Amino acid sequence: MSVLDWIVLGLYFLLMIGIGFWSHRRVHNASDYFTAGGRMPWWLAGISHHMSGYSSAVFVGYAAIAYTYGFTLYIWWAVPVTIAVIVGAFIIAPRWPRLRMKLQIISPMQYLATRYNVTTQQLLAWSGALLKVFDVGAKWSAMAIILNVFTGLPLIVGILLTGGVSLIYVTIGGLWADALTDFAQFIVQLIGGITLFIIVLAKLGGTSAIGGMWTRLPASHHALFSGSYTVWFVLAYLLIDFLSYNGGTWNLAQRYIAAPSGAQARWAALLSAALYLVWPIILFYPMWAAPLLFPHLADPSQSYAIMAHSLLPNGLVGFILAGLFAHTMAMTSSDANAISAVVTGDILPVLSSKLRNLSTRGTLQAARITTLIFTAISMVVAVQANSFGGVLGLIVTWFGALVGPISIPMLFGLLPTFKRCGPAAAIISWAGGILAFALIKYGIASDVTATVGVPVLVSAILYIGIGLLTKQVKPEAAELINALSVESENKVPVQEEEVLNIS
Repeated sequence: MSVLDWIVLGLYFLLMIGIGFWSHRRVHNASDYFTAGGRMPWWLAGISHHMSGYSSAVFVGYAAIAYTYGFTLYIWWAVPVTIAVIVGAFIIAPRWPRLRMKLQIISPMQYLATRYNVTTQQLLAWSGALLKVFDVGAKWSAMAIILNVFTGLPLIVGILLTGGVSLIYVTIGGLWADALTDFAQFIVQLIGGITLFIIVLAKLGGTSAIGGMWTRLPASHHALFSGSYTVWFVLAYLLIDFLSYNGGTWNLAQRYIAAPSGAQARWAALLSAALYLVWPIILFYPMWAAPLLFPHLADPSQSYAIMAHSLLPNGLVGFILAGLFAHTMAMTSSDANAISAVVTGDILPVLSSKLRNLSTRGTLQAARITTLIFTAISMVVAVQANSFGGVLGLIVTWFGALVGPISIPMLFGLLPTFKRCGPAAAIISWAGGILAFALIKYGIASDVTATVGVPVLVSAILYIGIGLLTKQVKPEAAELINALSVESENKVPVQEEEVLNIS
């Protein structure tokens, strides 16, 4: 890259770190650190939810799918996410802030001790934390691949750079830093994405290329379903997306938990859904056009990075790269904060009575230490990503298949329909889903649809089936579920000047 590109990238990193230090002043306790004190306005929560929903893996793993298969990427990814978040806006999202107001939770797993029991909470917390280590590791690896194409830096240096910057601002600033950097990164990626879209469009002949481009590509590239991405795969991912984007992915649950009320959480979800419906069309267009501009690439996962590096003038290359960093750092830093919340709020208090009775300052210190440790471990996994099937293998197969068994008891447990599902249903469905994944992945078949879809279906069937056989409802669980169905009058007022006034 040119000197100007490096200056742009350096200023971007300084902005992220600066927001982290500014946010540090607003963090006084664990509630501020993990839930923004329940004062995050809906528009910030919605943008943060969207930005934290995908990383630069989109520009590596998903770019390879767009290059090879075409429009099916939008049908497989963006459309199911949009549907899942809209549905969740009305039946799941409002329950998260109500849960915070009733139980004063700082993590999305904390309520499981009341809903089920401590054993269930610990099983789901430990397995979920382990899964997120691999998921976040894949995202560090994806960003390092892009950085390598742009700058020639070795992968391990790229991992240390992206992880190190994220580590600084999220460790000191918590969820406020996370959400505010998400907003800044949203602006960066919006400008960068639109710029590359216009340049690629001009390269292909102007606005007529928006539709005309598809006639120059193979017919399979404008099919709704192509290759392994069949209608069954999309339906399987619709269920997985419903679980993941409504809270099964813990950092996304945090955005709702931080909202002042159920109504504001619903608006946040609807804003995020609108962005998922519209923005990927602009974002993916250069990826779909890549086979025309750069045919016969040996490694399609590098298509987006090569295109940006080749087509953009000095300065804009650094800006586009900053936009790619924005996606990764938005998601990975929020993941680190969410994992820290689960470890601090759910795991440590069970491990030790001393950790159960920490002071306000001690709890905050423990939160920052666990954030640091989680980020460091995930960076080690990133270095070894190829051992797990590469970036796409980690995200699509491992995370996609295992997020269901972990999140079904957590999300279904919020709904009155499943109030008879107790600890047995939760634990057996979790174990059954993981066992199904192991059998399919390493024994029965290698089909990606089966590997991703069967574990979540097995978990859902077991959870619902055992619930139907259960006759007694845990009184505390029934009371909690009923309380979550009604908006509480005990709302935290939104003080937007806290967000907007940075003087």
